[in-house]
Amino acid sequence: MPTPAAQKPTAPAMPIRRRPPEGADRMPAPSNVIAVASGKGGVGKTWLAITLTQALSTAGKKSLLFDGDLGLANVDVQLGLNPMADLSRTLTGQATLDDVVLPVEKTGFDVAAGRSGSGGLAALSAGQLDGLGRGVARLAETYDHVVMDLGAGIDGTVRTLAGFAGISLVITTDEPTALTDAYAYIKVIRQHRPDADLRVVVNMAASQREGERTHTTLRKACESFLRYSPPLAGVIRRDSRVPEAIRAQTPLLTRSPNSEAAVDVTHLAQQLLG
Repeated sequence: MPTPAAQKPTAPAMPIRRRPPEGADRMPAPSNVIAVASGKGGVGKTWLAITLTQALSTAGKKSLLFDGDLGLANVDVQLGLNPMADLSRTLTGQATLDDVVLPVEKTGFDVAAGRSGSGGLAALSAGQLDGLGRGVARLAETYDHVVMDLGAGIDGTVRTLAGFAGISLVITTDEPTALTDAYAYIKVIRQHRPDADLRVVVNMAASQREGERTHTTLRKACESFLRYSPPLAGVIRRDSRVPEAIRAQTPLLTRSPNSEAAVDVTHLAQQLLG
């Protein structure tokens, strides 16, 4: 009888390569970097980032405002600045992040400005975004606080830069769409960074009590569906002095330091400082 053919050895099973969570190999987020984010535009995110940076500076902290709203940057517009160098020049090697930083007269803080409508900044590769985030972390070593104004939404650019922030302030108003998008932002960020420090700021509130009610609505939704309870960082009351300051391209704490919104942002800064 013919002998049976030798059994072909079975190849060892190849290990399944799972893609690590986004930012899993990233350096620890500096605790002194504060991201100002929102699920949607129109909630006063950039204005709040500017005013918070000035409030931190007024409290004696060396502060930097980093315009991370890539492609739709408008920090320079709200402050009436005409920077000689902006973040777009760092892509071509014409400038470093240190070259982009400039002091803002009569405010006490520095700004790293972007460029509105810059397609190059809006389409950075993952590696470029990571490098930019690491650059922010290096800048943070020379400041007490860095406030990073992120773009609205939850795209990859926002998620990557948010990963370099020790605290993320999620800005919302009482509008249903703003609350829905704030919830979406919290959900997505926690999927990628379960340990993210997310805190809610209710802007343009009719009163402190109404702002707290808005936060309660968002908090209950997060508790029900995400099993997470984002704390309330602060309530900023609606104030007619805010659009006046924006039109004048002057920070609120410079133009109307005793206005209700200015007092509220100053209180927010004090809460963050502990």
